[in-house]
Amino acid sequence: MLKIKVVNKGHQPLPQYATEQSAGMDLRANLDAPVTLKPLERRLIPTGLHIALPAGYEAQVRPRSGLALKKGITVLNTPGTIDADYRGEIGVVLINLSQDEFVVEDGERIAQMVIARHEQSDFEEVEILDETERGEGGYGHTGVK
Repeated sequence: MLKIKVVNKGHQPLPQYATEQSAGMDLRANLDAPVTLKPLERRLIPTGLHIALPAGYEAQVRPRSGLALKKGITVLNTPGTIDADYRGEIGVVLINLSQDEFVVEDGERIAQMVIARHEQSDFEEVEILDETERGEGGYGHTGVK
């Protein structure tokens, strides 16, 4: 299992996997007072967590499906990327897409974080790309059924 160093400057427990095969760990709001999100309002919600990822890894911050479906609350820049060299506090950009106010409470599970391996690459400029069956088809070119 990959070891990740974490400094918890908040008062919430460290993220953990809910089940043996969970891909993401829940991130909790670390607040001194509740935060009210009005319809279409966005706010950066602190977690109190600072991490040091190994080179070649990123942390992706993603919405929680239950909050999205039941309350219309999602992560605005999803997935948000935390780079291996970032040492600041993990914040979650929440947006309220519902018609009702939503109150974010201290300790509430507001997002999930997935740790993923990634590659870096160099672009090589060429004059033409190889042909494929798909070609330039995109944005629904395969139809609806």
